[in-house]
Amino acid sequence: VQLQASGGGLVQAGGSLRLSCAASGRTFSAYAMGWFRQAPGKEHEFLAGISTSGGTSAYAESAKGRFTISRNNANNMVYLQMNSLKPEDTAVYYCAAKYRYYTTNVADFDPWGRGTLVTVSS
Repeated sequence: VQLQASGGGLVQAGGSLRLSCAASGRTFSAYAMGWFRQAPGKEHEFLAGISTSGGTSAYAESAKGRFTISRNNANNMVYLQMNSLKPEDTAVYYCAAKYRYYTTNVADFDPWGRGTLVTVSS
């Protein structure tokens, strides 16, 4: 499966963005999906994961209550709705896939899509 994230941009603190991740390939529904980010000078951070069916999900503490992950297997898409954005959310955001079961471990996910930059101004 190949992935491409989009939807990033510049937003003021308190605002919202919805990131999208388009997947190619017929086996998208066999992959759990995750959203991650990397801020300048920092390592990749897990944000949210969702099961193959979309029935279960998990969030990092930094994302709980503000971010929502969802997926649509019919059109090979996964989304990250981000609300109440803060300047510290500024980062490059990535989607990634893991065959069958998701984890919260960044290293378990492969492949990764090209990221999309989110900048939150104060």
